[in-house]
Amino acid sequence: MPNKRTHAAEDLHFRVLKLLQDNPELSQRDLAARLGVSNGKLNYCLRALIDKGLVKLGNFAHSTHHLGYAYLLTPAGIAAKAALTHSFLKRKLAEYEALRAEIESLTTAIATQSDAVEAHVGAPEGAPPTALPNTP
Repeated sequence: MPNKRTHAAEDLHFRVLKLLQDNPELSQRDLAARLGVSNGKLNYCLRALIDKGLVKLGNFAHSTHHLGYAYLLTPAGIAAKAALTHSFLKRKLAEYEALRAEIESLTTAIATQSDAVEAHVGAPEGAPPTALPNTP
């Protein structure tokens, strides 16, 4: 079963492939800035994608400065992006459902506590205090 580190690497690969498909002319520095990762981490990621045959490095034919490179998705890269999109979406939907359930639980707990506090505050003077319910 994949762990958090594997998911994080898959997420980064997905995001890099997605950005490169739309903007193959982006530099490593631009990609790193857009993704919020260090240049070194992005370089390591790109090397892995190139080694897997998912991305290839090409020259711009009309570059006025000889630093004009493009990171192009290979056919295997496009297929991998589709698979990563599916697993990314599946994970994010599971996270969403877990958050939705937690929010619903907390909302119910707050409503229960509010009702108990109102009942306690509205009790006649001199009445014995009632215990508030224990809620997580």
